[in-house]
Amino acid sequence: MAHMALARALGWAIFVLLVTANFAECIGVNWGTQAAQPLDPSMVVQMLQDNKIHKVKLFDSDHWTVKFFAGTGIEVMLGIPNDQLSKLSHYRNAKDWVKQNVSTHIYDGGVDIKHVAVGNEPFLKSYNGSFTHTVFPALKNVQRALDEAGLGDKIKASIPQNADVYDSGSGGPSEGNFRSDVRGLMIEIVNFLKENKSPFLVNIYPFLSLYENPDFPIGFAFFDGNAQPIRDHNVQYTNMFDANLDTLVSSLRKAGAPNLEIIVGEIGWPTDGDVYGNATMAKKFYDGLFKKLVASKKGSPLRPEPVEVYLFSLTDENLKSIAPGYFERHWGIFRYDGQPKFALDFSGQGNNKMPIGAKNVRYYPSQWCVFAGAKDMNMVIPNLDYACQRSDCSAMIAGGSCSKLDKNKHVSYAFNMYFQMNNQDFEACNFQGMAKIIEGNASTSECLFPIAIESAGGRLENGIGVSILVAILISLVFF
Repeated sequence: MAHMALARALGWAIFVLLVTANFAECIGVNWGTQAAQPLDPSMVVQMLQDNKIHKVKLFDSDHWTVKFFAGTGIEVMLGIPNDQLSKLSHYRNAKDWVKQNVSTHIYDGGVDIKHVAVGNEPFLKSYNGSFTHTVFPALKNVQRALDEAGLGDKIKASIPQNADVYDSGSGGPSEGNFRSDVRGLMIEIVNFLKENKSPFLVNIYPFLSLYENPDFPIGFAFFDGNAQPIRDHNVQYTNMFDANLDTLVSSLRKAGAPNLEIIVGEIGWPTDGDVYGNATMAKKFYDGLFKKLVASKKGSPLRPEPVEVYLFSLTDENLKSIAPGYFERHWGIFRYDGQPKFALDFSGQGNNKMPIGAKNVRYYPSQWCVFAGAKDMNMVIPNLDYACQRSDCSAMIAGGSCSKLDKNKHVSYAFNMYFQMNNQDFEACNFQGMAKIIEGNASTSECLFPIAIESAGGRLENGIGVSILVAILISLVFF
């Protein structure tokens, strides 16, 4: 019996090791730093290691940030913002970029750079063709520079694409093809990727399909099989991820690259800022995703093997543009301070526990800026407007975690966000005498009133909000 027990224990240990290894192979995470007080890179590295996440995708190539990944065993995907594409369409500049941002990190015990993401969703219709003529030359130049630096066999360049770059018209995934206005260019890009053994990077967001289309069946955004199946010839689809991925597979076949590697550069679910953006739905989405890719090792019907995906994202970013939606600042699995929001099991086995949060985070003093009352209530709205335009009131929007606060608490939330995002500057809690600093926690059971964290790279940029947010909030609170 002892031998049987030992055999079972060894078998379980081997199974756990295999699951962990498979997780390391197919799951990475995006880390963005558009926050008033971003976490120190050393804390982020520790978070990734503690949670056994061995792949990270960045949105730039900041030297100070990248160097923290040296010797960590974490694979890094560097990013090149769209505003640099024009410059890199000239080879000399691309060669300098590779030397300064890639070669300098490549040494024994250095940074394990695996990919370079050239631009980010450059063919979005909202860009009106701004990057159409620069992104492919930049891609070719960066890969050429990598090759000439002797790094091309190890480091591959690609372009992160939004899923709107292909569609299936009125048909199913088998009818997928690249968008007609960029089809010729996409075929050139795809064949370049094939020739250089580079992956096709695509961002897939079931949440956005739900957010943008009121008729989208909510069950189709998840992986539990409860949605009404969609049949495409002899193939049945029960979730949007599979249908979207196979639309891309069909598009690649038509472009002459049926076996091109696909990496999902962004996929996730927000936890605030929308009626569908909450921790319960986010947990449901991730649980299904991990069970599918990691535990079950399943891909899509046309690409059966599990694809590599990068979760979006690691932490919330309270300076991101809210033009796409108020949820944009709440994609993180972790909060702004690196603390987990909900229990997960990255192995997909259903053994959920809270992820390991950032360690040694230094907070500002436990104090909050709140509404102290006003002699003239007509002055409240302009001050609320001012605070929200210059901080982050996205959690107050209808459906958000702070949307149910009473009027005074709404004002307090706005005042406190401005105060905290300005590093608790005493002058940031004035608002024409209508605010005061207190030491009692102003949070409620549903709405967190955050405390600022100390950050070497943190800074607040004026004008980060948009007036439309404030107008909506004011109408919700006061009218």
